[in-house]
Amino acid sequence: MIKNPTGAGAPAVATAPTVIVVDDDESVRLALENLLKSVDIHVVSFASTAELLKYPLPEVVSCLVLDVRLPGASGLELQSHLGKQGQAIPIIFITGHGDVPMSVRAMKAGAVDFLLKPFRDQDLLDAVSNALAADRARREAGAATAALRATYAQLTSREREIMGHVTTGLMNKQIAAECGLSEITVKIHRGNMMRKMGAGSVADLVRMAELLGRDSKS
Repeated sequence: MIKNPTGAGAPAVATAPTVIVVDDDESVRLALENLLKSVDIHVVSFASTAELLKYPLPEVVSCLVLDVRLPGASGLELQSHLGKQGQAIPIIFITGHGDVPMSVRAMKAGAVDFLLKPFRDQDLLDAVSNALAADRARREAGAATAALRATYAQLTSREREIMGHVTTGLMNKQIAAECGLSEITVKIHRGNMMRKMGAGSVADLVRMAELLGRDSKS
């Protein structure tokens, strides 16, 4: 079982996209640091999963370059731990001892790539570029969903009720019968709801409702 130890002297808070390297081989860590810095990528490195877990993951676009075999908890165990904690940071596994079952397990658990040592510098850089792009997209989608939730929270209970009926395909007359309102009152509530949600069409509103529904289940 992985525990989060406490520790002092955390690395400086990153503001740029960051690659986190975890490998117990100092020469590998230094080589990866130099490679990533050569293309102006901010990088921090650790020798073990326990060392990494002393500090919070950066609140910026980031990814992990993670050795499978590490002292203490393995890279695969760290992947499982982060998943249970709801940490969706993309992971690139590197190993000199990889085999097909290990690779399949890592990829099924969400790893974005699995590189066997020795690998070409360009293979690692391509994997990092893809991982950072994936994390950027994930964070942007999360921010958009948070904004949508905040907008939805501003609706009145009646507007939410009518939004639910609109997105199931009911017409104003049918909604009026369902809610015990006049059709003109439904039109007023519907117009206010569409304006607040920023929906230009029923199709837009349906997509918003689907996104809100998926988010509530995640």
